[in-house]
This record gives sequence, structure tokens and C-alpha cells, in this order.
Amino acid sequence: MDIKSKMNTKFRDLQGGLFLTVTKADVGEGAGNFQKNGGDIMAWADPFFPDPSIPDSVKKALLDAVESGIPAHYVMPIGMLELRQALAEKIHKNTGLDIDPSRNVIVTPGSDSGLLYSMMPFICEGDEVMVPDPSYPSNFLNPKLLGGVTVPVPLYEEDNYQIRIEEFEKRVTPRTKLVLITHPNNPTTTVFRRESIEKLCEFVIKHDLILVSDQAFEDHIYDGIEFVHPATLPGMWERTLTVCSISKGLGFSGFRIGYIYANDRIMDVLYGGAVNVLGAASTLGSIGAVAAVKDEEYLKSNYVRLERRRRLAYEVLSTIPGVKMKMSESGILSWLDISALGTAEEVSEYIMKHANIMVNQGTPYGEQGAGHLRIVTACFAKDEDAVLRFERIKAALTQLAREKGII
Repeated sequence: MDIKSKMNTKFRDLQGGLFLTVTKADVGEGAGNFQKNGGDIMAWADPFFPDPSIPDSVKKALLDAVESGIPAHYVMPIGMLELRQALAEKIHKNTGLDIDPSRNVIVTPGSDSGLLYSMMPFICEGDEVMVPDPSYPSNFLNPKLLGGVTVPVPLYEEDNYQIRIEEFEKRVTPRTKLVLITHPNNPTTTVFRRESIEKLCEFVIKHDLILVSDQAFEDHIYDGIEFVHPATLPGMWERTLTVCSISKGLGFSGFRIGYIYANDRIMDVLYGGAVNVLGAASTLGSIGAVAAVKDEEYLKSNYVRLERRRRLAYEVLSTIPGVKMKMSESGILSWLDISALGTAEEVSEYIMKHANIMVNQGTPYGEQGAGHLRIVTACFAKDEDAVLRFERIKAALTQLAREKGII
């Protein structure tokens, strides 16, 4: 029996690593087996992984909650009210928007589910979704899972991966329904500048589209770069869904808490389907998230740690023969052009073999990701442990450069 012939065609081609090798580090058992055999993972966007990283303020909230026995029970499918209140306050401080925690915010079990859910009310069969390339791999797959068509829009390294609005205009059609961006961008760490965001929003309004802005990496923007929230620009509040996370800036990936904010006409529909699609976020994770969001000093201390880490990563990795990179503009990642050394698959496998470290191939991030690697340089709590891994990558790739005749 060909069981796949009976599956929805949107899911039929998915591969989880049981029969074929999968290159994405977060699919199947590959990364887990690699780590179990002594390898280091620098391919999961999880700050300080695999080291302990919960501050005392959050530990206390979690322990008190466990002692109370309350976390055995559900929270509301739209999210714990106290958490939505804390998030509404955070959003207001960051954006100036008047956010009602009972009309404009919904909690999701991580931002990945939030991204898919934010698109579900809008995508009909054959609708087109414009996605900058390179971008987060889920951005390319999610439209397909919903019956839509992904339309990649190239970003160019020579532009520092800023938006060329003419590339969007070339590709818009009567079937275009939605634009999906990751801002700051994953994997390039690019912060879209005001000019890019304003032109994109004008394009969205001009063509009467919806914008989904994935802002999972918004908490840490470096070098004084201005961060522009699309939802705050004229004409955008009524057509923008902003998806956020406590995983990247706060380093609480394991809590599985994300959130969406939007106007109440959109949110009413998201509230209406929450129990069917999302279920409810973890009660214990929600309690920890309240303490985490309220502990503003911890977020500030993470900024200091992560800003220092991106500099250390640049100091080591940018000196590798045959490697080109810029210092990260945001978040917890570094994006390397390794095309002089080989394909992304060849170079990542070389690093696995000779440095015992798993990094991300650039190819799942779009056609523009060819010849690139994404490294989660925020892994490991101590700088010295991270630098040790950077040096191992450098030693391996320096040897590869010798083999290629570059040095």
C-alpha cells in the first residue's frame, strides 16, 4: 500500500529523516544523535544551549508554581491573562502602540506555531505569499502547507540584504495575498532599515495585502541601528500580524512561549480558533514567562553578553581564509559566505568531521543561501567555551583552505 498517495499533497513530500537524509538540524533525530555521540550543536537558535541559563527570578517563580500544584491545569487557549498583561506592557514600551491584553495579544506554544497560525485565516488555495530570500526555512514551507504558493523575493549580499522593492513589484500578481518577513532577518541578522520597511509597507498597502512580521530576534539590535516596527507605520496596524518569542532575546526556548499581536478585528478570529489549533501554551512555561518578561534587568544583561559574543565570533571566524562575513547586526547568529571553500553541504560536513561541530547549511534558507553557513554563535553560556568552538571551526576550515589551494 502506498500510504503517501492517500495524503494531502501539501504534506506528501515532507521528509523527517527516517528514510532519507535531512539537512535541517531541527528535523528528525540527526542533531540529537550527533550530540549523543559527543558532537557540539551550533545549529539550534537557542542561546546558551546546552548550558543552564535560568536566572534566579524565574527559578523562584517556577519552583513556587510547582509547589502550589497549579501548573497541572490548563491556562486559557488564548494565553494566561497575567502573561498577556506583561506582554502588552512590553509591546507598548517598545512600540508606543496601545495594546489591550484581552483584545490584541494571543499566546502561542512557541513562535513557530504562531507563524503558521497567523497565516491560516488568510491563505486560500493558490494564494501567493511573498517571502524574502534568504529567510527562515519555515517561511518557505508554511504557505505550501496552507494551500498557498511561496514566491521567493531575492535579497542581495551587496545590498547588505536590504529590501529592493522593485523585486517585489516584479513578482506581485492578482493572486498575491500576503508578505511574510523575518525582521531582523534570520539567517543574515540584517535589520531592515527604515527606508526598506517604509517602502515595503507602501507596497503592502498599494496592493491591499497582509503583512506577517516575524520579530523573534527583535530584542537585541546592535550598533545603535534603528528598529522599525511595521505595525506602527501609517495604514499598517489594520493589516499586520506581528509574531514574537521569548526564546531568542531571553533565552527561554524550552518554555515554548511565543505570541502574536494585531488589531482586534484580526485577533477576534485568532481567539475563535485558538482551542482548535493551538490548544494552550504550557502553564508552567507561562508562569516562567511572566517572571522573565518582567525581569528587565535580565534582558539587559543578555544584551551585554550577546553583544560581546557576536564580537568574539567575528574576531575568530572572519579571519578564516576563504570566508567572508560581516559582524552580526542583531540576535544570536553569524552568517558566513564560504563559497570559496565549497558548497554549504561540503563545508558543513567538513566541519562536522574535523571540528565535531554541527552548523546550519545555508541552502534551506533559500536560493540566496547557497554557499553560506549559519552558525548559532550564542551557544554555550561561557564565552571561553564558545571561543573554543570558534577556534575549532577556524582550524578545520583553515585546513580545508589549504586543501583547496587558497593558502
